[in-house]
Amino acid sequence: MSAKKVIGGPLVIGGSRLSLSRAIRAGDFVFLTGQLPFKDGQIMTTGSIEEQTRAVLDDITGLLKEAGCERSDVVKAMVWLRERADFPGFNAVYGEYFPDEAPTRSAVVSDLLVDVRVEVEVIAYKPMAG
Repeated sequence: MSAKKVIGGPLVIGGSRLSLSRAIRAGDFVFLTGQLPFKDGQIMTTGSIEEQTRAVLDDITGLLKEAGCERSDVVKAMVWLRERADFPGFNAVYGEYFPDEAPTRSAVVSDLLVDVRVEVEVIAYKPMAG
């Protein structure tokens, strides 16, 4: 197996393929790009912070599975929220997905590049079967 492997298909938004990988396994680490909330193949520009957070974390769960990982393998998360007031709702849902031994996490409020409420990036560690 190559030391670097792209995980997930290409990221397409509005019919345009973006020049980034959804996830990459590099040795024992899996790096996910910032995941946005999608529903039925479209970016969720509506919905509560809880709905958007679930969509993001479900997508992360699926990408991790493709890489042979689980959420419990996540060691670091980086979170961007559009509004500071969304943090409690985000944090409640996040806690459902990472109830025990949660990964380290940073969270910032930022003017996101697309019209969503949340973006989450994670790094997982899972030694490859040798």
